Amino acid sequence: MSARGISGAITISLHVVVLAALMSYEPARSALAAAAPIMVSLITAQRAEPKPEPPVEVPPPKPKPVVRPKPPEPVMIAAPTPAPAVMSAPPLPPEPPAPAPEVQAPVPAPVAAVPLEPITPPIFSADYLDNPSPVYPLASRRSGQQGRVVLRVLVNTNGTADQVQVHASSGHVRLDESARDTVLQRWRFVPAKRGAQAVPAWVLIPISFGLDS
Repeated sequence: MSARGISGAITISLHVVVLAALMSYEPARSALAAAAPIMVSLITAQRAEPKPEPPVEVPPPKPKPVVRPKPPEPVMIAAPTPAPAVMSAPPLPPEPPAPAPEVQAPVPAPVAAVPLEPITPPIFSADYLDNPSPVYPLASRRSGQQGRVVLRVLVNTNGTADQVQVHASSGHVRLDESARDTVLQRWRFVPAKRGAQAVPAWVLIPISFGLDS
């Protein structure tokens, strides 16, 4: 019998004892007779169904360690020591013959430099060249301009001027330009020579402008 069933039987027994005591008491019996009957029903307690216990998981058996046999230890075997081999050195190669001494070619004697013949400068003052005097500009005469200009002239092998430069100015542009144009366009020269050969050369030519001339 379960605990609930026992407690229910005890409760009913207590009610019966109390009821019997009341019935034996006259005032209580009269009051109970006058009162409406009370219906008492016995409620049977429901038995609680036991909960199923969860299955107990059984751990799988642990695998047994595999015991591997130990490899056999190597056995040291002493090998017989071979006798040392006799090494013979190869014969040395013959020494190469000594190189023949180099024969140096005779150094030619230096050739004496032939001195160059001096250059004779160009000639511009010969009478037969008939070189005209530069024109005296009229404006320079009226202004009283006079002076001396020095021209630097490059004379070619044909006896004419290739270039004419003002080496020293007279101080007046018109006088300088008149002298340069006249020499470049109208003068003739005897070209410079080295021996019998004509060579180009520079020459300085002074030209003077004076009002009293």
